[in-house]
Amino acid sequence: MRIITGLGGAVLVITTLSAAIRSFVLPRNEVVRLNVWVFMGFRVVFDFAAKLANSYERRDKIMAHYAPVALVALPVCWEALVSIGYAGMYWAVGEGSWLHCYQLSGSSLLTLGTIDDFSFIGGVLTYSEATLGLLLLTLLLSYLPTIYQAFSRREVTVALLELRAGTPPTAACLLGWLNHDGSVQNDDQQWAAWEQWFVEIEESHTSLPILSFFRSPQPGRSWVMAGGLILDTAALLFAAVDGPRPRQTELTFKAGCLALNRVYRFFDSKAGTEPANLQPDEHDEELRRADFDEACRLLAEKGLRLCEDRAAAWAQYRELRGRYATALEFLGRLTMAPARQTAV
Repeated sequence: MRIITGLGGAVLVITTLSAAIRSFVLPRNEVVRLNVWVFMGFRVVFDFAAKLANSYERRDKIMAHYAPVALVALPVCWEALVSIGYAGMYWAVGEGSWLHCYQLSGSSLLTLGTIDDFSFIGGVLTYSEATLGLLLLTLLLSYLPTIYQAFSRREVTVALLELRAGTPPTAACLLGWLNHDGSVQNDDQQWAAWEQWFVEIEESHTSLPILSFFRSPQPGRSWVMAGGLILDTAALLFAAVDGPRPRQTELTFKAGCLALNRVYRFFDSKAGTEPANLQPDEHDEELRRADFDEACRLLAEKGLRLCEDRAAAWAQYRELRGRYATALEFLGRLTMAPARQTAV
């Protein structure tokens, strides 16, 4: 029994340490089941609290605490598991009763030094546990600046986008702004900046998935809504505006579709962190044709030359939007993003 308990404790410690390393050190997106369980537990609590709120502003305020609380709780859960694992190993090597082993484990992990009655093997375990305790806290503290730098870069683009797309933001308004000098063919610098933003979203929100749940400082903003707005603008440009497609815009559209779909697949098919009611419906309602026609009317008023075959333009717009619509809706529900009202 002592051998089995000791081996079980060692496996628990190794598994926890592996989760910490894969979370913050491994430079690639990998699902860490231990972290998923922690985040799911806190998500259930926050979802329940958010359902009691009677307005979006209050729900947003509640959910704004979800990601920071879950992130701070993560190393606490790691250390609790390490403490339990080492308690089992202390008991396996004969350090005394379970209560004494638990107290010895807690004293070593938190470097309190309140218990110093242990054997040579117990001393080796004590020093290793103290080292792991410091390591786990150091990992989180070291990566907090990285997380908040990525968050800050993301939100700068979201804020700048709101200035250009109006209030409420619309694809027609943003496309009209891009046409401020009478042409939508010379905005490569702006589209390149959005391409870079999408590439960073794909990298950061899959390697550090908790970033997806960090909410914008303003309740009406959302990185999901901003990404959808940029892609809607590109789709509207390709489908409704008469003229060649700017090459940089095509690259940005491709980068955006890849980014949103890869983040969507990470949460949907791999991590499984979404409640069942957040799954996208298979029979989503089609975009209202009236919204598309209204967007075209606004673009015509802004001086853009539109395609004459409006039915073909509408069909092309639906096809283009279908490349990212499922991911956009899923991520919007998952992060409780505000609904975007508009003419497309």
